[in-house]
Amino acid sequence: MKSPLLRIYLPLLALMILLMCLACTARADGNAPDLVLQGQIHANENHTYHLVPFTVPANVNRITVQFDYSGRKDHTTIDLGLLGPDGFRGQDGFRGWSGGSKKLFTISATDATPSFLPGAIRPGRWTLLLGIPNIRPNLSADFTAKIWFGRPGDPAWLPEVLNPPLRSEAGWYRGDLHMHGAHSDGSCVSQSGKQRVPCPLFLTIDAALQRGLDFIALSDHNSVSQANDIRELQPYYDQLLLMPAREITTFSGHANLFGSDEPLDFRVGSASVPDWNALLRAAAKLHGLVSINHPIRPDDETCMGCGWAPDKPVDMQLVRAIEAVNGVDAMLPDSGIPFWQRLLDQGYRLTGVGGSDNHDAKQVLGGLVGTPTTVVHASELSMPAVLAGIRAGHVFIDVQGTRDRMLDLTASAGAQTAEMGDEIGVAAGQKLRLTVTATAPEGARAEMIVDGKPWQPGADLAVNGKLKQSFDWPSDGKRHWIRANVRGGGGVLLLVGNPIYINH
Repeated sequence: MKSPLLRIYLPLLALMILLMCLACTARADGNAPDLVLQGQIHANENHTYHLVPFTVPANVNRITVQFDYSGRKDHTTIDLGLLGPDGFRGQDGFRGWSGGSKKLFTISATDATPSFLPGAIRPGRWTLLLGIPNIRPNLSADFTAKIWFGRPGDPAWLPEVLNPPLRSEAGWYRGDLHMHGAHSDGSCVSQSGKQRVPCPLFLTIDAALQRGLDFIALSDHNSVSQANDIRELQPYYDQLLLMPAREITTFSGHANLFGSDEPLDFRVGSASVPDWNALLRAAAKLHGLVSINHPIRPDDETCMGCGWAPDKPVDMQLVRAIEAVNGVDAMLPDSGIPFWQRLLDQGYRLTGVGGSDNHDAKQVLGGLVGTPTTVVHASELSMPAVLAGIRAGHVFIDVQGTRDRMLDLTASAGAQTAEMGDEIGVAAGQKLRLTVTATAPEGARAEMIVDGKPWQPGADLAVNGKLKQSFDWPSDGKRHWIRANVRGGGGVLLLVGNPIYINH
């Protein structure tokens, strides 16, 4: 029989353990700040500057500050700035001043909230600089500064306070995963029309909005300098997710790295990066997602290094996706679809994606932003959710980049269900129930692909605007993959689906 003291203390102990677990979970999710600084401003500090020092530890590459204070109803105003270890003297001193315009800001080596300067984060004594333009006599104000320290290898979407979802509902989100602007070799005609100039990022964004996209990945060659533009533009463009990316451009192939703005040594063949496996292992530490780009492009003077031609075998387990469609190449000899399907046949589970590879946001013919469109089923419109959807293979490619064409493939066997990208087990002699759903123009037809070869299910797959058709596939108990396409009149490829994996 439990003593009275045990009956009292055991529930309290359980509550303490629960609270500790919740605290750990919050930190792991990037929600809990590393420091919370609190203080008071008094009336005698009107028209003065109040210093709030804090210590930045070693191995920090981002500082994020969320600041708030009381007394606004009494017209108390506190302006906000940041000083590095050198104060107003030296190279690592003044880092920004936003006045009272911002409650949240971040700085890192690559990017900073407007009003603040990007640059290296040196360990030591930093200072929040509070200016007091107004506080009435006999009043005081409480302030709180929450501070997060980012570290190398942190996912780019942390801390989450900086990157809330643009939309919270699950759905199919449409995006372009490959484009270039002023931060690499993207160019367009200047305002006067007299010359070609590096094309500013806002033109790419506006082109994406005109195409009805929900997200874009800004993938300049080996560059992360576009992250600073993203930091400025994202708050305004609150209906279009701007994802940091880069096209890792080497002499033996190109690949996109999505979801990271940290530096990455791309010099494949050098002493520091002897081969692609070394590069891919380094990329994995950044929590990003790697997709091989235009793998069948020529590797010669017409497109130096564009084709996938590593000198040594590559561990494809370190790759997550293949750019199956680049620009308008879906039915051309250099389409990536056969390359992707050969890897599927070898047992790799790689998501087929598309990207426009646009280099001119003002372009009006061919290679338009959003052609093709990668359509991702994600739990919300946020960077981690979109990348999770791509990793899971919950993706189809809209080859012509429309706003409304749809393709989905689901499967069931007994109590099991699967969608594109999922695995399902089906014993020999058992039937797999497949359902293809599509929206496409009149005259379009769905087609089924099993292990890279067309398969006729004996069901009417004419789309006629909309299609929802179910049929059975007999299993032999072996490993297979099944996916769907939609073709228009004359066999033009319109939609490319990702596989469902059987017995993998």
